[in-house]
Amino acid sequence: MKDKITLKEKISYGLGDMASHIGLDNVIIFLTFYYTDVVGLPAAFVGTMFLLARSIDAIIDPAMGYLADNTQTKWGKFRPYLLWLALPFGISCLLTYAVPESLSMTGKMIFASITYSFMMLMYTAINIPYCSMGAVITANNEQRISLQSFRFFLATLGGAMSTFLMMPLATWLGGDDKLLGYRLAMGIMAGLAVVMFWICFANTRERIKAAPTHSNYLQDLKDLFANDQWRVVALLVLTNIGFGVIRLGAMMYYVTYYLGSASWFMWLLGAHIAGKAAGSALAKQLTRKYNKVHIFGVCSVLAGVLSIALFFAPKLVIVLVAMTFIISTFYQCTTTLMWVMMADVADYGEWKQGKRMDGVVFSTLLAVLKLGMAISGAIVGWSLGLSGYVAHAEVQNSTALYCIISLFTIIPGILSLCAFSMLRWYKLDDSTMHEINLAKQNA
Repeated sequence: MKDKITLKEKISYGLGDMASHIGLDNVIIFLTFYYTDVVGLPAAFVGTMFLLARSIDAIIDPAMGYLADNTQTKWGKFRPYLLWLALPFGISCLLTYAVPESLSMTGKMIFASITYSFMMLMYTAINIPYCSMGAVITANNEQRISLQSFRFFLATLGGAMSTFLMMPLATWLGGDDKLLGYRLAMGIMAGLAVVMFWICFANTRERIKAAPTHSNYLQDLKDLFANDQWRVVALLVLTNIGFGVIRLGAMMYYVTYYLGSASWFMWLLGAHIAGKAAGSALAKQLTRKYNKVHIFGVCSVLAGVLSIALFFAPKLVIVLVAMTFIISTFYQCTTTLMWVMMADVADYGEWKQGKRMDGVVFSTLLAVLKLGMAISGAIVGWSLGLSGYVAHAEVQNSTALYCIISLFTIIPGILSLCAFSMLRWYKLDDSTMHEINLAKQNA
């Protein structure tokens, strides 16, 4: 196959997202609970902080994409950012989980706001070029799906490594000094992330070449918004990230106050991570026989229906663990294919408008993703605050309890079904992309 890429390059590319998820999965899964129940910040403040910080960060995303599109080095447009920004990203991850106990409540709020915003900024600066690389490593549809499957499988391992090893490492390294333990544990994780980004830089290549655009930034955005398929994928991104962030943000509260013990968290988290790994592999296998758009639709419906059904499931841990695994499997299938759709949007835009804008395409879609994270994180924090949630309470009031259960089950399920309904406007199926690539080759 002309565009076939090696196993070494696929693994190396996947290590880039593995590095990202060492930091990001901690943020999505633990940070709300860490801020409210460990640091002691008010839930409403945490929700508002997430909304403001992620919204500001989302505004910066398109500018980063424009900068990357107009970068030209001997290493390409996007790869050099992995080399330059790996270390700052690692430092930002370390600082996020280092809120000093000695600070006043106001001081803790300020420290959390600054370090969290810095971490999200560094994530943006390195992740936009990384994500954009997926569209320029290969134009072959099968290879793109394979590349994204490796990426998300390794991303899942990165998240698993970070979340499962964090507590044992902190206890082993810090002993009774929890603050020191957390800092040292995250220091190790962040160091590994830096090395992974550098390996990704060293072993990948940008094969699809395009000269820097040097066009007007506002004109690029205008052309992008005129791309009808970008608008559809943006809505898919919004619903997809909402599903994941709300569900994972509520997981610790779900096991603590609904199941009655935080010890069940690792069971549900393990089922979620195993499901994500299975979903990444399943997406690759299914798309060898079936159209990726059809697979996306079926998995969206299954994830949505099963998530809603989880609200009515019996309060048996074995049932909840099994359903969590299945739901996460279908959800990860849609996530893997969503990133392939993003790359297809870049090809479609070049074919339709005569201008390739990988950086702007991915940065604006990541901006949508950040806005989705911001809104979703705020929904979790605000919902808990409005429901009368009380941190460390032995028993939550019935409104707060139903709120927690709904955040983990019904709300994500509705979002997944909304994603399915949006597919009616998406037209870049496998046959259409084949025709577009042929037309570009013959141009």
